[in-house]
Amino acid sequence: MTSPRAWLIWIIGVFAYLVAVSQRTSFGVVGLEATERFHASAAEISFFTVLQLLVYAALQIPVGILVDRFGSRVMIAGGALLMGLGQLQLAFAENIPGGVLGRVLVGAGDAMTFIAVIRLIPIWFAPARVPLLTQLTGMSGQLGQLISVVPFAMILHLAGWTPAFLALAAMSALAVVLVLVLLQDRPPGHPAPEPAQGLRATGVTLSQAWRQPGTRLGLWSHFTVQFSGTVFAMTWGYPFLISAQGLDAAAVSALMTLYVATAIAAGPLMGSFVARHPLRRSTMVLLISAATAAAWAAVLLIPGRSPLWLLAGLVVVLAIGGPGSMIGFDFARTFNPAHRMGTATGIVNVGGFIAALIAIYLIGLVLDVLYATGFSQGELYGLDPFRIALSVQFLLLAGGAGGIIVIRRKVRKQMAVQGVVVPPLLASLAEQRRLSAERRRTP
Repeated sequence: MTSPRAWLIWIIGVFAYLVAVSQRTSFGVVGLEATERFHASAAEISFFTVLQLLVYAALQIPVGILVDRFGSRVMIAGGALLMGLGQLQLAFAENIPGGVLGRVLVGAGDAMTFIAVIRLIPIWFAPARVPLLTQLTGMSGQLGQLISVVPFAMILHLAGWTPAFLALAAMSALAVVLVLVLLQDRPPGHPAPEPAQGLRATGVTLSQAWRQPGTRLGLWSHFTVQFSGTVFAMTWGYPFLISAQGLDAAAVSALMTLYVATAIAAGPLMGSFVARHPLRRSTMVLLISAATAAAWAAVLLIPGRSPLWLLAGLVVVLAIGGPGSMIGFDFARTFNPAHRMGTATGIVNVGGFIAALIAIYLIGLVLDVLYATGFSQGELYGLDPFRIALSVQFLLLAGGAGGIIVIRRKVRKQMAVQGVVVPPLLASLAEQRRLSAERRRTP
């Protein structure tokens, strides 16, 4: 039976992750205000988030090593502290270098949180509970995005820039206190972690994880289905809906709420599909990618501004990409042994954020070029410039889908070679056949 202490540990971890997500997505709400405050161009504003994501992606594997060495408590508290300092810096920054420094700190703190929280679950809970709690952690954390698009945006518009970012810094301070006071790395009697690997052994593990085609299939899956929703939520969705589509703040908040609600609802359904059809995971990733491309094409090609129902459809498709990207982590789990699971997970997690930072920067760059050439007719965030700029996502979607198709062939070839077996995958299939047989025998 799971102890109440374990549930408290999980709740504190989820709260810390929720705070991290709210800090991560907060800058996506202030794009228009940041342009005025820092007297910045679209490319310069996009650089804030690009650098934040670059820091996040670059730290994934090092953070995994540090979590193993120092434990989740230290890493989660340290991450919340860095994010709080970053938002404090942003609250008083009045130029681009000061703002960029704030976002770098936020990105570094954010990078330390998710892996450390996920690591707590198998230590405090029975193995049968781990998959569901992992999904619930990711889903619950996404509620942090609602904090950035509803109360944070409200404070921003009513009280101004500095009070809004001070409120976020206060949330991080609360997370630091709760983690240091209430969170523990492991229950009493749990064996201490094994000594940390040396640099040489760590390099070997990293190389082996990368050479496994299943790891790279996970990376390309995460790359392809995760980035568009991240771009929309973190940077360009809010300006696109407000300035280009002419929606008011209430309508945008409603759409962002729909985004989070859809992601939460789709998570269990996606997990159920993966459990029932492990050999169709890459097909699901490709279907989500195609749906993303179709939704963007419908919104960008329709004459004039899009009706609200079409924008809502786009938001729903983008939200499904969040749970869909978790399929990439399932590839890492089933094609790697336990001793290099963390490393493989870090590799996969890099994919979507690399794609997102490329897309965010290119969209800003295209907007600036169109503005400089006079195409936008003096309107930096107009509908026509956004149609062209947001179309760069199709290049990444096509490239990612191509990568999935190519590496999938290598994975299937590996699985077909006699003697090359993927035990977790075969176990999943065996369990599926067993359950089917039991259902047939039930009168």
